[in-house]
Amino acid sequence: MDAPQSGSRAGAVVATLALAGTVAAIMQTLVTPLIAELPRILDTSASNAAWVITVTLLVSGVCVPVSGRLGDLIGKRRMMLVCAVPLFVGSVVCALSSSVVPMIVGRGLQGMGMGMVPLGIALLRDVVPTEKLSGSIALVSASMGIGGAIGLPIAAAVAQYANWRVLFWGAAALAAIIGAMIYLIVPDVPAAAKGQRFDAPGAIGLAIGLVSLLLAISKGADWGWSSATTSGLFGVAAVALLVWGFYELRTRDPLVDLRTTARPRVLFTNAASILIGVGMYSFMLIAPQVLQFPEATGFGLGQSMLAAGLWMAPGGVMMMLISPLGGKLINARGPKSALICGALVIAVGYGVALPLMGTAWGIMLAGVVINSGVALAYGAMPALIMGSVPLSETAAANGFNTLMRSLGTTIGSAVIGVVLAQMTISMGGYTLASEDGFRTGLMIGCGVALVSAAVATLIPALRKEGADQSAEAQPTEGDQAPART
Repeated sequence: MDAPQSGSRAGAVVATLALAGTVAAIMQTLVTPLIAELPRILDTSASNAAWVITVTLLVSGVCVPVSGRLGDLIGKRRMMLVCAVPLFVGSVVCALSSSVVPMIVGRGLQGMGMGMVPLGIALLRDVVPTEKLSGSIALVSASMGIGGAIGLPIAAAVAQYANWRVLFWGAAALAAIIGAMIYLIVPDVPAAAKGQRFDAPGAIGLAIGLVSLLLAISKGADWGWSSATTSGLFGVAAVALLVWGFYELRTRDPLVDLRTTARPRVLFTNAASILIGVGMYSFMLIAPQVLQFPEATGFGLGQSMLAAGLWMAPGGVMMMLISPLGGKLINARGPKSALICGALVIAVGYGVALPLMGTAWGIMLAGVVINSGVALAYGAMPALIMGSVPLSETAAANGFNTLMRSLGTTIGSAVIGVVLAQMTISMGGYTLASEDGFRTGLMIGCGVALVSAAVATLIPALRKEGADQSAEAQPTEGDQAPART
């Protein structure tokens, strides 16, 4: 393996990988300001336009673990460059679209590029000196949240003051820039699992199971949770994932090593990741609505989309500021402690939100606290994963963990969506979510954050489980951040 980079070169690599994660996150929030306008823009129904959002979730859910495994097989830098291509092409396709089908195709291509983040995190283990590893992991891992938080007001401003196509042309430019930066700055590291085969049947099986599961969760409220379509998709997901798991346990070079993911340290980390995703997304779904609901409701704050984004932007800035501190906490107390601390801070943020929901500054303050907790948790999760898996599985394991976070946000969206749909008020002939519904959603977010902290306490201290793992993972003592090999 190549020696780690030093000095300014290591800093440039970390900055590039963090920017890559931020760009990937911006791609996800890019269309948020356009949601209400998409049916008119694309001359289609609201239900068809919703696929512009859903398709990115489905494609990224499948491609993230696949990209991670390919990164282990052919090289992480090479796969990051590959991911930049559909980000660019998809953005161009969206910019040129005038109907719903090419827009869905373009958004699906953008979803293919979301594997950049776990690949970048895994690459840090290869190129960053040990003393800088924890802080670097925390920053790159938090970049998804940072990009989402700061990308929303930027996208809203562009959508409000310029043609909507400018959003996608800007996204294409960002994808091209980040691709060039990866090519010029990020060093090429030999593939850790070179010589192993790619598990194509495993990839197909996982795709069938994940698409069915994510589709059922994300569209269940629209189709009806007890409808034949939703029930059928849940059934297909259950069967497909069981068959996939049976196959993965018996193939020589699996897409995801389920024996590794079943180790208590990895298993509880992934479980906590799902819960953190639910807790984080609950606030992200509720806060913009409270900010934008009309003041006539008695609890809405009457803000524009741009103003709402600006009120939430400090949360993204705080993630950027907290990430280095999270790295120091990981070095001092270990990633398990950082994960527990992050979950508890998220819960405190919801405690702040409940009494202050009636003011924009109160929502901003709650967002700052919640995003601080997310930054701590997001930095700790990949550190726990990378300290527990062999080097040859680093990217794949990080990809799977990223998938668990995404699954959490999808579940959070579905749960909060059901709550808000059931607890409503009527106003001017329209049905709107009620104040009690929003408060219930905030309490759910707080409760889930506390449960995630409890799950994190179950993560066992790191032990050397055999010569092979010890030689490849080489963790530091106790529960500290992972060391390079």
